[in-house]
Amino acid sequence: MATRTACQVFRRRFSSASAALRPSTAEIRSRRNAVFSREQQRQRALYPRIEKIEVSLRGPGLDGTLLIMNKGMSTPLSCARHLTEYHMNNSALALVDGELWPLHQPLTDSCTLTLLMFNDSDPTLLNEAYWRSCSALLGQVLETAFKDDYTVELLSTPEVPVTSGAFCCDVVLDPQLDSWTPSPESLRSLTRGAQQLIHQNLAWEPLEVAPSVALEVFSHSRCKQEEVEQKASDSPKGTVMLYRCGDHVLLSGGPLVARTGLCSQYEVTAMHSLGQGPWGHHRRTQGLSLPLQLQAHHTVWRRLRERAEKLVEAGAKQESTPPPSPDSAQ
Repeated sequence: MATRTACQVFRRRFSSASAALRPSTAEIRSRRNAVFSREQQRQRALYPRIEKIEVSLRGPGLDGTLLIMNKGMSTPLSCARHLTEYHMNNSALALVDGELWPLHQPLTDSCTLTLLMFNDSDPTLLNEAYWRSCSALLGQVLETAFKDDYTVELLSTPEVPVTSGAFCCDVVLDPQLDSWTPSPESLRSLTRGAQQLIHQNLAWEPLEVAPSVALEVFSHSRCKQEEVEQKASDSPKGTVMLYRCGDHVLLSGGPLVARTGLCSQYEVTAMHSLGQGPWGHHRRTQGLSLPLQLQAHHTVWRRLRERAEKLVEAGAKQESTPPPSPDSAQ
């Protein structure tokens, strides 16, 4: 209750900014980045002196390995750097004392650490984070795909299983585009935008924040402010998780993989109309991707793509038949 009350106070505080003339996308991104950087620096300052922690590694060939790292500064990626180039390049996420942990999130206590890779015997948790990351990447592309003459509102990202066949990003475009239907070339343009971000190999930087900080970050989005409020009320700690990728700051309902360069084959396959919703004309943009460690033959990819073009019903029971296996990749 206290968290929700605090959220309401801060929403009123920033409501005047939302009601004002909307700045350009570049200005909004710059302001979000400034708030993110300010909070990141504040949190780093909580560890003014170097304290050592013990990190006990788990995994093939690593059991018994002990690293002495810096509390509040060292991350799972820092630990991977003390191992091999293979661990550095292929680690995508971590388990810290059994809890999913972003690769760029500082370690705050002595712990056990397992680095997760896509070729693990059971990559289920990592696959879920990868699907979520692909959705985040798609949202980043959509936010800048249209001129400043058109507004783009990213909605709460639906959590869909990998077996659904496509990752999703829900969006509301400017009312001037309500009758617009994307052409195949438009989808290819979105794909090219995603591939450029993949080529840049940008990190997804995590930052756990109080809802007041997140509300300030998203002061120009009524939709995101409501999402912050909901996620904070659902969180046991009353906090929310932000990520920054390049100059794009997003709100995430779960961990993301370490960097965009872990995506390999990536394609935006469809944009479906969901009809009128609370924020306007809701659309569901969908895509398909495979991580760097997996490659699908073009015939397998074509079958996967055809499946990814069909509308994914978020929250509906998914079909039990899995998609064609990338194990047939060449």
